[in-house]
Amino acid sequence: MGDGAARLEGRPTLGSLARELGVSRQTVSNVLNNPELVTESTRRRVLAALEGTGYRPAPGRRVPHTQRPMAIALRLYPAGDGVNGTLMDRFTHRITEYAQQRGYRISLLSARDAADEVRLLSELHHDWAIDAAVLTDTYAGDPRPGLLVQRSIPFVAFGRPWGDEAATHSWVDVDGRAGTLAATSHLRALGHTRIGYVGPEAPGVCDDRRSGWRDGVAGAGPDPEDLQEVVAFDTARVGAEAARRLQARGATALVCGSDTLAFGAVTALRRAGTTLPVIGFDDTPVARALGISSVAQPVEAAAQRLIDILLSEGPATRPRQVLLEPHLVLRNLEPFVS
Repeated sequence: MGDGAARLEGRPTLGSLARELGVSRQTVSNVLNNPELVTESTRRRVLAALEGTGYRPAPGRRVPHTQRPMAIALRLYPAGDGVNGTLMDRFTHRITEYAQQRGYRISLLSARDAADEVRLLSELHHDWAIDAAVLTDTYAGDPRPGLLVQRSIPFVAFGRPWGDEAATHSWVDVDGRAGTLAATSHLRALGHTRIGYVGPEAPGVCDDRRSGWRDGVAGAGPDPEDLQEVVAFDTARVGAEAARRLQARGATALVCGSDTLAFGAVTALRRAGTTLPVIGFDDTPVARALGISSVAQPVEAAAQRLIDILLSEGPATRPRQVLLEPHLVLRNLEPFVS
């Protein structure tokens, strides 16, 4: 950024910034609200200047000429188990960062349930407190997308519209099937034919992850039906119990639908003095610290894509449906010896 912009006195405004950069006020406004109307070089120069001067639209006030609050709502859920909860921590941090780079802020809210979340979003949008929303934790039968469409509230979902093939709203999701398929295929390449699966019992994302395992073990040997444990609770204790049962049934390796379950499985197996290979899902700090292989979700890419769709591509007029592929992070896996 040039020294001139850094010498702006007082609180920077769109007008003062435009004068320093030698562009029109409308150009600066377009960079914030309609970036597709300006060249990439101009957008980068203006964003750098915004960052350097510390310009932010004043909270609760509308931006001149745009009449927009420059805020995106995001529901904050209660803290999880300390293992998988880190994924949403990373997501919240990144989406806040990417929104700020575009001159927007993330407005966090708490809600009792789906109906309460829709009510709050409707009130905030009606009162010009937010421009749009990001939905997370979508599930089969989720009423929120349809209700927000009815209320003409712009939004993008982090998660697919499970079971609703007719849905036309914008969403970004991670291909869980591809992740567990990669994990299972790697274990087969190491020589395993009795690969067990442990995953939570829930429609949507959980079924998606289990389907990758089923596709991966197809043709590997006997029917793998006895090598799956679909559990009610996503806890380390449940993972430990499931791992012991699957090992007793002849499993020589495990794929888990979460790092919480993988952590429980590894802990139980190590205490029993065995070294069954285990691959989790989410690549959390716990998996990295304990050397557990895991499927890493592209959380940063998902957050950036969500912001791009909301602010550049238009979620209502041109719905976007983006499926991102995770990647396998391998740790401490050795070829199988029968």
